[in-house]
Amino acid sequence: MAAKVSKGVVILVIIASMFAVSMASKDWSYGFNYTDWWSRFGNHHHNKTQQQPQKIVVGGSEHWHFGFNYTDWAIKNGPFYVNDTLVFKYDAPNATTFPHSVYLFKNFGSFSNCDLKRAKMLATPTQGAGEGFKFVLKKWQPHYFACGERNGFHCNNGTMKFAVMPMIRPFWQWP
Repeated sequence: MAAKVSKGVVILVIIASMFAVSMASKDWSYGFNYTDWWSRFGNHHHNKTQQQPQKIVVGGSEHWHFGFNYTDWAIKNGPFYVNDTLVFKYDAPNATTFPHSVYLFKNFGSFSNCDLKRAKMLATPTQGAGEGFKFVLKKWQPHYFACGERNGFHCNNGTMKFAVMPMIRPFWQWP
């Protein structure tokens, strides 16, 4: 019983930490105006682009490649929201590049251990070319991503993996 409770507490702490870090990294200069708070909620002319789900290229201009720290990227570019689309762009394998793929892990344990047997391959080494592989964050739950190539080396190295906890859009961003 104690093991189940402590495991639940650990998961709750991880989720809370992911939320806190993602929220702390945002620029809140657009935030709540305490001197004119009522107009914030009465104004229906908010920026429409914030209301719509976003397409986010994983790694930004760096795309999805070995040697880039995607955990740092996710922290700096969060929070992500339910229905946002992550776009994984990477070169198809050729004579000068290593192949890459995209795996989704079921839980934090398999993610931290890079246990590919407990992960689902979402995109093969050829699916990141062109417009890239798109993954919609459909659920309000942690999502754990990594590259599974080189028998998990890209994941085990610790940089080509990241986790996101998509948030629910604040009510003032609803249409």
